[in-house]
Amino acid sequence: MADVIRYEHKTVQAVRGTDGLVISKMQKDGWELVGQTQGMLRSTLDFRRPKKPVPRLLIGAAAGGFVVLAIIIGVAAALEDEDEKESSKPTTATASAEPSATPAPAGSAAAKVITAGTDAEFAALLKTPDSCDSSISDFATKHMGKTIAFDGSIVHMAPHGDYNTRYDFLLGPDDQGPKTEGGPAFKYEDTNTLDLKLTGRSIPETVRAGDKFRFVAEVGEFNAKQCLFFLNPVSTEVR
Repeated sequence: MADVIRYEHKTVQAVRGTDGLVISKMQKDGWELVGQTQGMLRSTLDFRRPKKPVPRLLIGAAAGGFVVLAIIIGVAAALEDEDEKESSKPTTATASAEPSATPAPAGSAAAKVITAGTDAEFAALLKTPDSCDSSISDFATKHMGKTIAFDGSIVHMAPHGDYNTRYDFLLGPDDQGPKTEGGPAFKYEDTNTLDLKLTGRSIPETVRAGDKFRFVAEVGEFNAKQCLFFLNPVSTEVR
């Protein structure tokens, strides 16, 4: 009797006009296109590919690994208990005269903002034609929690859920607004306009799709299924 083929499924959203690039890339990775839905700004693509069977030997090895790990954890816990007993004993040792480590200065690398002018990887990311490119996921994982800055525009905005004053913003890395093509699909989710922290000489009373800004934001996660790069606003300068 032939083995039953089991499939894994994946749904990807692509900016209109880049469907072919996304489908080609997925097919190279062994995915088969089984459905396609066209939206106003994005297309939803459904893929599947056969699951790789897990060898019995590998399953056994994994089980053995868990046993070894449990033994290691038990030994470590016992040693930690012994260390706590020793540390609780009174001591007459004098305090060390060595100075404590000083915090990093404000101008250190940890405090720097990543821009296209200072980071070649980020510069290339802003110009990628595919919002689902794996380089976006790699960048988000590598720089999670760090601050980036780029010139861009609001591609789309809509109320978040049933709220009237909180929105989901889709941002593009150019000045084309709703006509943006290529680059990561940056997203502010469940955000009040006050959260944007608007700055500049002429601050508008409202914001809308097509408005151009200098976005400064904290790097969040990349959702590979939706091809959305989530950010948290730090400041938004009117251009």
